[in-house]
Amino acid sequence: MPPKKRSSGTPQKKELKGNMKSGSPDNSENAVHKDKEPEFVSLSEELQATNPICDHAWRIWEREIRSMDKMPYSNRHQWGACLFIAGMELDGISLTFTQFLKVVGLSVKQFISLVRKMDVNVDTISPKVNTALKRLENKYNVTLALYQRFTCLHFSLDSGSGYDSVSSWPHCHFLFLCHLSCTGTFLQMEDDLVIAFQLLLCVLEYFTKRFTPSLLQSPYKSAVSSSTLSPPTRTSRRNQGKAKPRPPEMDVQLLETLCKESDCSVDEVKNVYQTTFCAFLDSVGLSGLQVLPPVKTLSKQYEELYHKNKDFDARLFLVDDETLSPNKTEVSKVEMTPRKNLSGDDVAIPVPQTPIRAAMNSIQQLRVDLTSASDQPSSNLLFYYKNCTVDPTEEIRKRVEELGQVFIKRFAQAVGQHCEGLGRKRFNLGAQLYYKVMESMLKSEEKRISVQNFSKLLNNATFHTSLLACALEVVMATYVGKSFLVSGASDSVETDLCFPWILDIFQLPAFDFYKVIESFIKAEPTLKHDMMKHLEQCEHVIMESLAWKAVSNFPLPFMWIVSFIQSLNYSATRNSRVAEPPTPGTKALRSNSLSLFYKKLYRMAYMRLKTLFSHLLTSHPELEPIIWTLLQHTLQNEYELMRDRHLDQLIMSAMYAICKVKNVDLRFKTIVTAYKEMPNTNQETFKRVLIREGQYDSIIVFYNLVFMQKLKTNILQYSSPRPPPLSPIPRIPCSPYKNSPLRVPGSNNVYVSPLKSSRMSPVVMTPRSRILISIGESFGVNKFQKINEMVSSTDWSLKRSLNGGSAPKPLKRLRFDMDGQDEADGSKSSGESTLIQKLAEMSSTRTRMQEQKLKEESVKEHPEP
Repeated sequence: MPPKKRSSGTPQKKELKGNMKSGSPDNSENAVHKDKEPEFVSLSEELQATNPICDHAWRIWEREIRSMDKMPYSNRHQWGACLFIAGMELDGISLTFTQFLKVVGLSVKQFISLVRKMDVNVDTISPKVNTALKRLENKYNVTLALYQRFTCLHFSLDSGSGYDSVSSWPHCHFLFLCHLSCTGTFLQMEDDLVIAFQLLLCVLEYFTKRFTPSLLQSPYKSAVSSSTLSPPTRTSRRNQGKAKPRPPEMDVQLLETLCKESDCSVDEVKNVYQTTFCAFLDSVGLSGLQVLPPVKTLSKQYEELYHKNKDFDARLFLVDDETLSPNKTEVSKVEMTPRKNLSGDDVAIPVPQTPIRAAMNSIQQLRVDLTSASDQPSSNLLFYYKNCTVDPTEEIRKRVEELGQVFIKRFAQAVGQHCEGLGRKRFNLGAQLYYKVMESMLKSEEKRISVQNFSKLLNNATFHTSLLACALEVVMATYVGKSFLVSGASDSVETDLCFPWILDIFQLPAFDFYKVIESFIKAEPTLKHDMMKHLEQCEHVIMESLAWKAVSNFPLPFMWIVSFIQSLNYSATRNSRVAEPPTPGTKALRSNSLSLFYKKLYRMAYMRLKTLFSHLLTSHPELEPIIWTLLQHTLQNEYELMRDRHLDQLIMSAMYAICKVKNVDLRFKTIVTAYKEMPNTNQETFKRVLIREGQYDSIIVFYNLVFMQKLKTNILQYSSPRPPPLSPIPRIPCSPYKNSPLRVPGSNNVYVSPLKSSRMSPVVMTPRSRILISIGESFGVNKFQKINEMVSSTDWSLKRSLNGGSAPKPLKRLRFDMDGQDEADGSKSSGESTLIQKLAEMSSTRTRMQEQKLKEESVKEHPEP
């Protein structure tokens, strides 16, 4: 049965005393804890903390928490958080998470919020604790969303039938909880909301078909046939337990009804039922049962798993326990009643967007967009294949087949041993998108350069692997949902399907994946805004860290970047030689993709610096261009500092260095605190920085031992009367991934946005659903003329089409270049941009000034006789 609200999960005093042996703070060891407050020691006893945990927690409190600004939490709450941090770091927590929360007196949400607020210093909370906290939060969010959806499905039982549904629904919930808790055997992805919801539908089918049809509401009454499950005979009851249990029979009609009501794919749920769910029923001995299993049995099974995992007791959702209560804002967003069947003059009420509904809607929309696509090449694609000098048809087919086998195998390893079928379905969706985008790209290129022979591109294995990986990333991100789009550095790629998981399983260099992103977005007009933003975020992750990794299995991209930078520096100075020849098999080319990579890197670096600067140094605006100059110099001339590190580590170090040399009081603690407030940041960025091979430490240690030692001479120049020239600020254009309004030239606040074709019927159009014009200045004929010129110009090549259609205008060239050559004429690329050339010249000037300064200082120290 569900645990009683008053005693659920709370440890008993007599249990505590039995654990007060060596290492535990009891009354006979008061001398050991005489430096601590008695209330803290008492709380440590209640939480069964050992002496080392108690001492470590008190050090955290004394050193970092006691002096913090007043927080809306009592000392008991904060002490509990300190003991949790210490216990996780020392692997010494003996209570479950629910028991811990009961003693401390906080809910899951409140406790997680408190611990994160306490992470004020670089080393307050270790990556180990943060990983455990993130796992608990992910599991809680998924379980909460499922339970909220579960409560909305109570309507399947007829409330006027006199049947006590309260006693039956906990059966269903317990069974489902047992399943989710068996993560080690059947399901490793606790945070895969879609698979978890599909399992919930399987559980509902299993239980609903065991009710008498007369007790059910429509449409379930008609879906459950009397022949689905025949009542057990006296003989079958007598022999039950002796014979081998037969696998449960799936009620297809009922499952289809449940899927339809939940906007869920029937095929995928059937696959989950036949593989994962049936295997689970076999493992707990429920396959052959014709009746509802006993509540006590299910509760006991869950109790064992709950204590083994030491997380929160999800049964407490059934009794509205305060430890599992969500924030009020989250409750208001949840759909608490089933959808209403509208008829006549009933007014449609907007359905709240719950996490599950959002995920189902996104998946459904993806399937609609790919309705006309196939997981095989279309006739148009085959036409392009046949026009190649070397026909790539067979190689493409073999590659897709081989990568599909790899994907399905690794998906099953990550999600669960019975999920190969799910992996196959997701791969097929990715293959459909891959062929669709490839065809769109080729049509665009044909229009641009008037050729149909794309032999060089279509025979490039890296291009195809990158394009397929990009398509699969869109599919995977659609299923995973907004909460888990890009994984942190501490997460294991083996059990995390978030980016960059797809790169790992395909052994694909991040830089190659980067090259196809922009072309992919431009070639797929039906791509939704959230997926555009996701791919843009993937691009940022590549530029900030992944492209700079020099791991053993694919070290080449970093060497390409190094070779490219060296070629730029060589072209600027004309008198220096390259740090060594590039790795065999690579070329020191001024390729379009590398040039574009560095331009985007500079833009992103400057925007991040500007954001952090706005939080910390608004009273010193003169420092921003100086910090940028140091950062840009580092990226171009000391690029080795980026190897296996993160761009933000250099940004924070450059900011601290300039403030130090300019005598501006700014501590690393303050920088880190502001950095944590920026979007898409990870605490490992400043807590775990590469110092030397195999050694990691905090960003402060990195600054002292690496950054400052490498750039000391350059940094000190900014305190001299003759500082180096400032680097130009990168021009920040509108993002190519969204339809941003463009300002009319010569006006202050007149903007024009592309006109999209509307799917609405002209009858229901309103003035607001047509064109909306906002005029905030004197407006004359000349302004309209400029708008016409603007719309008619070709400057919109990176925008979506203005002429009513949704197809994108062709790019000037595909972003995936090969040796800097064009498919049409084989010409070399046009060279670096003006910005990069200017930066290289600035770097050369700074280098000459630095050499001159060192020479002058040498002359002063050792004057000629």
